[in-house]
Amino acid sequence: MSETGQSSRARFSPIRKLIVYGVLVALSIIFAAPFVWLVVTSLKPEREIFSTSLPHRVVITNYTKGLTLFPFLRYLDNTLFLCVVNVIGVVISSSVVAYGLARIPWRGRDVLFGIILATMMLPPQVTMVPLFALFKWLGWIGSYLPLTVPAFFGNAFFIFLLRQFLMTIPEDLSDAARLDGCSEFDIYRRVVIPLMRPALATVALFTFLGTWNDFLNPLIYIFDDRYYTLSLGLAMFTSQYGSYWGQLMAVSTVMVVPVMILFFLTQKTFIQGITLTGMK
Repeated sequence: MSETGQSSRARFSPIRKLIVYGVLVALSIIFAAPFVWLVVTSLKPEREIFSTSLPHRVVITNYTKGLTLFPFLRYLDNTLFLCVVNVIGVVISSSVVAYGLARIPWRGRDVLFGIILATMMLPPQVTMVPLFALFKWLGWIGSYLPLTVPAFFGNAFFIFLLRQFLMTIPEDLSDAARLDGCSEFDIYRRVVIPLMRPALATVALFTFLGTWNDFLNPLIYIFDDRYYTLSLGLAMFTSQYGSYWGQLMAVSTVMVVPVMILFFLTQKTFIQGITLTGMK
């Protein structure tokens, strides 16, 4: 009977694989269609923008003209600056808090962790006005401080992610380090951090993508166009040069492509950070 079941599974396995692959390919086409449309539109002349056919003539000048209509390089520098600062702040603060919640026993630890998780239930619209009032009282409005300083106070989701990762690392490693005379900071720096690299890479990637694509926060706190980010500059480009759709699509493509390349280059580490435990 078991041989019959095994032969049945072996017979239907290729069909199931074909179905699974077919569904994945179909979904991939659906999700890739907007990006393909974006790239194709960026190469069309203005008179063919709203046509459904492929461009009869490829217009590369959409990219050169679009990138010169507004200070793209300055906005790119501003965006990269915010991304780097936020990645450093979130990785350091979230990993330290997660280490304290996962590896150091102290009274009230679980209660505090529950409170941190509860903050994830608050939508950003609820805290938007109080945060703006706080930053205005501090005199930070119009600067990068509201966009960078909160990163150094941890992120609830990343704290949760790193804590769950740390819970899988055996305590024997920390005990052995303590016997060798290591302090808690030395254990965190020399033992835990090397084991957390996949999870830290995931946190860094999420933070980079979130900062790169963030539009609402720069719109609220940045007033001087010299400090605009790419997303905010692209919105201003839309309002000022909305009729130049080919150039708008070209600038949007340039903004999207680096993020896609970064994700594909780091997807292996990203998947490891989600699935792997502390020890193989």
